[in-house]
Amino acid sequence: MPASTATRRAYREVTTRRREDQPMSAQPDHAPIPPYAPAPGAPAELLAQLRADRRAAQWVPAFEREWAAALEESRRTFSLAGLYEVVRDWQGRLAHAPAVDAFVASGSDPEGEDVRYASVGQLSLTYWVNRPLRRLTVLNIVWLG
Repeated sequence: MPASTATRRAYREVTTRRREDQPMSAQPDHAPIPPYAPAPGAPAELLAQLRADRRAAQWVPAFEREWAAALEESRRTFSLAGLYEVVRDWQGRLAHAPAVDAFVASGSDPEGEDVRYASVGQLSLTYWVNRPLRRLTVLNIVWLG
């Protein structure tokens, strides 16, 4: 028995064939997920929302600092990714603010030091780390976009 036949039988190799009704292509058969890109007016709308919030005295200067740093980086690297990230992060902070306020008002974490924010793509969440019990509690989940 030739080696190729013995190998096929040993590994139970199955040959596959291209269906005749499907043209061959070098393109992937799935569409990649495009990166998050906010609307062109999103930074201005976000700044207006931040100015209307009760935390405006702290949040507006912080946003402007982060925006200026991201703008300088984007000029240097010719990439808008940093600007998009700043907008996404601040949209998340603004969206999660009511849940954080309610949690801090409940007295569970009066300093707010164990309330954290995380995001992956357009999905973001606010969670609380209960260090003594070594537990994590999700407070809010938001889809940005």
